[in-house]
Amino acid sequence: MSAGSGSRTTERCRARSYRRWHRLQSKLHILRSQLGFDTTSAAVPAVCQGCRYYHGLAYGTQQRVALVCAIHPYGWLETSDCPDWCC
Repeated sequence: MSAGSGSRTTERCRARSYRRWHRLQSKLHILRSQLGFDTTSAAVPAVCQGCRYYHGLAYGTQQRVALVCAIHPYGWLETSDCPDWCC
């Protein structure tokens, strides 16, 4: 076995080991991001339908909180139409 051959083998083993480690870290990141997250309703509130400010994603690690829109983070809570609705 030549001196260069051992070096290439070591480098391949190191690269393979790094790929495995990186794949594991990616999987762990996904699992950590899902721990404790309740599913939120996918339905858009009627008053928000078609509004350009609607966001609707939930954030948080211990307690999920939905960010409904940029102007009204918890959604429009009145019975009337939202005055900030924009298409």
